[in-house]
Amino acid sequence: MLGDDAELTAAVRAARDGDETAFRIVYRAVHPRLLGYMRTLVGDHDAEDVASEAWLQIARDLERFDGDADRFRGWAARIARNRALDHIRMRGRRPAVGGDETELTGKPAESDTAGEAMEALATDSALSLIARLPQDQAEAVVLRVVVGLDAKSAAETLGKRPGAVRTAAHRGLKRLAELLGGDPESGGALDALPPQREPRGRAVTSASVTHTRARTQKDM
Repeated sequence: MLGDDAELTAAVRAARDGDETAFRIVYRAVHPRLLGYMRTLVGDHDAEDVASEAWLQIARDLERFDGDADRFRGWAARIARNRALDHIRMRGRRPAVGGDETELTGKPAESDTAGEAMEALATDSALSLIARLPQDQAEAVVLRVVVGLDAKSAAETLGKRPGAVRTAAHRGLKRLAELLGGDPESGGALDALPPQREPRGRAVTSASVTHTRARTQKDM
């Protein structure tokens, strides 16, 4: 879990004021789920590098950020998404997930779907299934379920209306239930996805980010 929002808000504000210990707390709380979002956009091979680039920008620009934990998650997701899109353009590649970008206009059901099915999945398996969704649905599901954004913040990240994001997330979760062979009308909440596991391998460390943050602040 991302931890108590009040504690994360306090850590964000302390990190903004230059507290490197607080920045490491923020990094450990947010990075695993941000990495999951990058895996959805650019695939497993490039996700670590793109997430690292995003954190370097987050560290550099943090002193200009103003807001609580929810706003920070949305702000960080927007930065990461922009880095991912830059990466895709530079490599001449489409995102790992396919499908169209058509704005959805239908209304979601009163309850979210696939909760019980998602609870049965390991995170890696869940992200693999999410990557099979149309892009708008995949991003909506990851931003709301994995990153933990509300519909408004997710909509700001994607440049869409909150209603369209809610609909895309609902349809994405319904499709995931179908892929899992579950009842697509089964009840569940958007927070049913299991927590992201700690990253391994080439992930940038919080220590390297805070070191770079101190260096970039001196250069500003």
